[in-house]
Amino acid sequence: MLKLWGRVTSSNVMKILFLLDELGLPYERIDAGGAFGRTATTDYRAMQPIGLVPALEDGDFSLFESNTILRYLVNAHAPDSSLYPAEPRTRGVIDAWLDFQQTALGPPHTVFFIGLVRTPLEKRDLAAIERAAREAGALWTILDARIARLGWIAVDHFSLADIAFGVHVHRWFGLDLPDRPDLPNLRAWYDRLLSRPGYAAHCAGPLV
Repeated sequence: MLKLWGRVTSSNVMKILFLLDELGLPYERIDAGGAFGRTATTDYRAMQPIGLVPALEDGDFSLFESNTILRYLVNAHAPDSSLYPAEPRTRGVIDAWLDFQQTALGPPHTVFFIGLVRTPLEKRDLAAIERAAREAGALWTILDARIARLGWIAVDHFSLADIAFGVHVHRWFGLDLPDRPDLPNLRAWYDRLLSRPGYAAHCAGPLV
């Protein structure tokens, strides 16, 4: 059975859980990271060399990096899934947006999420939070226009890219952010995600 190491409050764990439910794959999740520890052990570092979550075990094989795990799960366990089609150009577009999620959107989201949710009020860097919210707003505006054209993030159907961005959009709409732009297409996409049981179960919980 697949084993997923990581705490449920991690956005990078959430996306894997969402995909596992979408694919109907059985798995065991093991608490790790944060207050649970375990990530500094020799065995864990053999799976994830810098001790972050998630890590995946599939028999005698292990893997780290959340978006890589998304790709692997489809390739290894659902190769015919429309979530990550084999056609090179379609797959290339999905890969580009998966990278965009990690390199462009992830950093500002981390700043304002940690600032607003995991930092006491008296210790918050409000200027950094505001800068990060503006940066994220500009990126979500790009995505709003893309959703208006395609209905989804990467291609014209639900894909791994929607799973990867979905963990962030719940926080985007759920937090009290300064000067958040009005993005109706993004909101409609978010509402469609909420109708998916795996998303509602793993990605749309309380922001604590």
